[in-house]
Amino acid sequence: NEGNEYFKEKDYGKAVLSYTEGLKKKCEDPELGAVLLTNRAAAHAHLGNYRSALNDAIQARRLKPTHLKAIVRGALCHLELKNFSEAIAWCEEGLQIDSREKKLLEARAKADKLKVNVGAASRVCCADPRIALFCPERNIKLVLGPSNEEEEMSDGLAEMSLDGFHSDNGMGAKVHLDVGGNLNWPVLFLYPEHEQTDFIAAFHENTRFIDHLMVMFAELPPWDLERKYLPGNLELYFEDEERAEMYEVNPEHTLLQVLQHQRYFVKAGTPTVLAFVKRSPFSKKYFSSKKVHRL
Repeated sequence: NEGNEYFKEKDYGKAVLSYTEGLKKKCEDPELGAVLLTNRAAAHAHLGNYRSALNDAIQARRLKPTHLKAIVRGALCHLELKNFSEAIAWCEEGLQIDSREKKLLEARAKADKLKVNVGAASRVCCADPRIALFCPERNIKLVLGPSNEEEEMSDGLAEMSLDGFHSDNGMGAKVHLDVGGNLNWPVLFLYPEHEQTDFIAAFHENTRFIDHLMVMFAELPPWDLERKYLPGNLELYFEDEERAEMYEVNPEHTLLQVLQHQRYFVKAGTPTVLAFVKRSPFSKKYFSSKKVHRL
């Protein structure tokens, strides 16, 4: 109930924590467990934690294979993660339970289309057409982003709600100019060790990474069981996919300074950074097969 109240107030972070506390009680009722997991998946999705949301949907489906809301959320998360074949499979499974479920019919149609047109021509995902003009002035390199069909994937998540509640879609953020002429970007943080993500809807270009880390990790995330993800204990990187190389990011640098790096290319209007625990066994293994440019 506490989690539901936080969800209704759109405080999705606290909703996740509340549902997590409920799950820790290890209730033997599979129905309640499936509801807690499915509701936590909804909260994760609104935070942009699609991988975590998908994991919760998978667990909820294991507890109750016919839990339709879990299947719907799992299908939509697969869409967001561009796992089109998996999305179609989840849709087919759900449609066997309810052949008229609108969300699944729409998700299956989108997945079919995107699977075929995944290489189609794209456009930069910007709210303001002037963005493409301001980026060259700042020495920011843009790469064409998702097609109109891919943008529609987030629309499905807007329909994800709890029983009795409906929330606005929190994932439709795009880069925009503020009144001072500064760019504010949606930024995605990836945590490969735990397959988790964080999403910042409006990261001011002149704000430092460490400032956001201090807020994001003021409380340890529920998935950090070893209590390692502390602001001062993290290393940030971005990946140059063309060269298959990693570049370390100075947390004291602003977003603009990072975006101006000669090998940083902004894709789909959303800068992405990867976070690792310093000198962890996972990071050593992760970087062992990659060329890494450190500070």
